[in-house]
Amino acid sequence: MDKEQLFNDLEQRFREGKMDRRGFLQATGKVALASLGLTIAASLKGGPVDAAPKFTAYPFTLGVASGDPWPDSVVLWTRLAPDPMNGGGMSGSDVPVKWEVATDEKFHKIVRQGVGYARAQLGHSVHVEVDGLKANQVYYYRFQTGKEMSPTGRTKTLPAVGSKVSKMTFAFASCQHYEQGYYSAYRHMAEEELDLVFHLGDYIYEGGATTGKPRLHNSPEIMTLTDYRNRYAQYKSDGDLQAAHAKFPWVVTPDDHEVENNYAGLIPEANQPVEPFLARRAAAYQAYYEHMPLRSSSLPNGFTIQLYRHFNYGDLANINVLDTRQFRDDQASGDGSKPPTPESTSVDRSIMGEEQEQWLLSGLNQSQAQWNIIAQQVFFCKRDSRIGEGEQYSMDAWDGYSANRDRILNFAKQKGLSNLVVLTGDVHANWASDIKADFNNPDSETLGAEFVGTSIATTGDGVDITDVQKAIITENPHIKFYNGQRGYVRCTATHDSMQADYRVVPYVTRPGAPITTRASFLMEKGKPGLQKIYDGAVTV
Repeated sequence: MDKEQLFNDLEQRFREGKMDRRGFLQATGKVALASLGLTIAASLKGGPVDAAPKFTAYPFTLGVASGDPWPDSVVLWTRLAPDPMNGGGMSGSDVPVKWEVATDEKFHKIVRQGVGYARAQLGHSVHVEVDGLKANQVYYYRFQTGKEMSPTGRTKTLPAVGSKVSKMTFAFASCQHYEQGYYSAYRHMAEEELDLVFHLGDYIYEGGATTGKPRLHNSPEIMTLTDYRNRYAQYKSDGDLQAAHAKFPWVVTPDDHEVENNYAGLIPEANQPVEPFLARRAAAYQAYYEHMPLRSSSLPNGFTIQLYRHFNYGDLANINVLDTRQFRDDQASGDGSKPPTPESTSVDRSIMGEEQEQWLLSGLNQSQAQWNIIAQQVFFCKRDSRIGEGEQYSMDAWDGYSANRDRILNFAKQKGLSNLVVLTGDVHANWASDIKADFNNPDSETLGAEFVGTSIATTGDGVDITDVQKAIITENPHIKFYNGQRGYVRCTATHDSMQADYRVVPYVTRPGAPITTRASFLMEKGKPGLQKIYDGAVTV
């Protein structure tokens, strides 16, 4: 039976009620993977090489980046794109690219060098996994092709696993809708003293150009691989974003807008045929890999990509990076904001898939670090948005998969883990919350804290806090803070405490905004619960 007949047979069984929607989508997904996945994987092999390339313009228009640091290794990234928003402007050949790593910015002390390839089938992106580096060491790197030299980047390896580390400082960010504001926050981030940066999703937005915005998207809604490449090129052409990438190693994970708003696993947002969506998802994942400093272990296979992964920062932090989008069940109750239902509370539902859940619990079980950090995409703590009687929760967040959250919290309580730190993006606002063993019992044990970071630009300038948000905090006693401005969160961990500083800018609808710390929270070892140690609220 050929592919078309298989799809027709599955659709007939679905229409006759012999298969539910989830089973139908899973089955059709497997059929599509058998054909589409093999085609995509085969296309990523090396091709003919142009050893003496000639460029129509400067090829390093998208800057440089590093990421996924290990104690002895780091990924270096760039992409050759002399005409970045029109497909890149390169020929169909692979291009050799020389790379150098040094301990000084002037490259007097080069410690590693070699030649990588800008692969045509990967959009002429370059991913170099540099090995043989020293732990906890700052390095500088650059690329060269032909007579053209890239900007210089700075990166840093992680401390050796289990080694004594006194401090770690990092920032996390998310949600950078290009049309809705400028990336001034990234310029300030680049001036910080950080060990690494986490990006927690919505690196791009897939929608078409709109009107009346500070900046405009460069196309209608994106669907194809070329569309996604051009959109990434537009975002990565921003100088402030390039500055932050060039200064620190990044650890990245996507949310939904890198593909399509609120998609869930194999299920698109709208009721549309599954095969076109899976082709779109495959294109989106490939473009994501092409533009991020990811290791070859994350190279997409069809419409799947390996994104959940683990990092150790000496003896100080056990870091687990999640993927809460690719393997989740469909949102309960038709998505949106709803009261809890038997579907949303079902023990059979997962936001991360069984395999990833077991991987996370195994990592937490083996951890001997002071802090157990979970870097992920959507609101983790319970957040009841209905004031007064009744309850209302986001079906797209962990509240829509509450049994999955309960399994993690029950495990943490059984293992005596009272040092959980969840880092979150998605909601375009700053929040700080105590993680309770039982959110229905305010007196239950506090297991850690969730720090939710606002957007870099999405939804525009924003405001500090409204009466509605004040009421939501009252409704949810474990939530300690809200702020609706743009920016990022800077965190400092020691063996005694974890501090989160909410860094905000007053506007993004024009460039050049200054930055301030809106609030700082502290979680001390042996003292469960967040303490506000600084409040920069403007009083009138």
